[in-house]
Amino acid sequence: MPTLSAFYGIVIQMFWHDHAPPHFHALYGEHEALIDLRELRVIRGALPRRAVALVLEWATDHREE
Repeated sequence: MPTLSAFYGIVIQMFWHDHAPPHFHALYGEHEALIDLRELRVIRGALPRRAVALVLEWATDHREE
């Protein structure tokens, strides 16, 4: 799975031909969450609260990309 970004121990990855809805994977230690690209919300899995906040901030800053 290609890595799009890595920061503060969080890794953002995306499969280009993955299942719907459009999403990316956020990994932090033993935690993993799938984030919906359209609504910027966790659709599966979980991350610590601070990691979710950082991931959503990253997603907002890179939404156009």
